[in-house]
Amino acid sequence: MNEIKSLEKILKTLANKRRLAIICYLKRRPEAKVGDIANAINLSLTSTSKHLIQLFNADILERDQRNLEMWYKLSKKQNNIVGYVISNSRE
Repeated sequence: MNEIKSLEKILKTLANKRRLAIICYLKRRPEAKVGDIANAINLSLTSTSKHLIQLFNADILERDQRNLEMWYKLSKKQNNIVGYVISNSRE
């Protein structure tokens, strides 16, 4: 049952156009800081940060704090569903 809850969490996280836009953006770059992601998807820093946190909490993204900036990249430990979505996303 724990596997089902985990899958549900991932699918709910992916079911959002802004979060999918973040994934597409990071697919083309090794990593990016929050401000660059926000500019690329035309969203405020606050809203972008909230979406990034959800993606991080679902193990879709990894993050690294450098000084005052938070950098994000696609996680290496992706679930098969996430890997499929990322490999089939186009933008």
